[in-house]
Amino acid sequence: MDTDRRAGPALPPALSGERRELAGAAGTVSYYAAAWGRDRRAPVLLIHSVNAAASAYEVRPLYERLRQTRTVYALDLPGFGFSARSERAYTPRLMTDAVHAVVEEIRARHGGSAVDALALSLSAEFLARAAVERPAAFRTLALVSPTGFSARGPREGAPGTNRGMPAVHRVVAARAWRRALFGALTRRRTIRYFLQRTYGAKQIDEDLLEYDWLTAHQPGAEHAPLYFLSGFLFSADVGRLYRGLTHPVWMTHGVRGDFVDYRHAAEFAGNPRWRLDVLPTGALPHFEQPDEFARRYEAFLDSPR
Repeated sequence: MDTDRRAGPALPPALSGERRELAGAAGTVSYYAAAWGRDRRAPVLLIHSVNAAASAYEVRPLYERLRQTRTVYALDLPGFGFSARSERAYTPRLMTDAVHAVVEEIRARHGGSAVDALALSLSAEFLARAAVERPAAFRTLALVSPTGFSARGPREGAPGTNRGMPAVHRVVAARAWRRALFGALTRRRTIRYFLQRTYGAKQIDEDLLEYDWLTAHQPGAEHAPLYFLSGFLFSADVGRLYRGLTHPVWMTHGVRGDFVDYRHAAEFAGNPRWRLDVLPTGALPHFEQPDEFARRYEAFLDSPR
């Protein structure tokens, strides 16, 4: 266990509403809740992506719009935001267990209702695994700029395996230099550089940049990202997961930046359960076109099939 207790800069809540914490198999998981008292539709859960400076702030534009008419939740995955950032192994199993825990908590608060869930980028793999393992817990799935559809094709490894490289992790996580390495990755100019690659444009959301910097400078912030950099958070069996989904799926992505290779999405184009959508944006379409993104997502929620 990491014994470093140095305080980081004050981290404000990423979202409005109430912030709650849930203890379970994935450790302490933080999530946000905004209840709409007159709404009787399925609750919505939003899941941020994984990177060096991830947090629930990444779903902020959609969360703040949905909360005006729906009951919406968003979690900080283990190792990010206000969730536990302890020194432990970060794997798809841990992240999926966190999704399961929050979904079950939400369902308990809503009379057992199935959940509408949306995930960004790599977290689409965790959501897909959760939905395959507990299909009755989900009503619909939305995958925004999901991983696993590139030229190399869906990964077809053994069930439950990941693409972790232990030798790489031993190097990047060595105590002698891991904080210096992570510090270099999370300078403002470095975060800006990666956000510009994500957007595929020079103009980015400056408030997102600032929150990314703050959350990446909390105690223990390096642990989960170093497992990400070492490949441990990428599922080796993601192809099996996506093909195993039985829910209505809305998959959307942009056309700019580093995340535009979706040639293997054509495999699902003829599947009546899948709806594929493309927006003229980078990999965070809900930041660039928040109204249009929310309109399309709500249309899917209202008529998923």
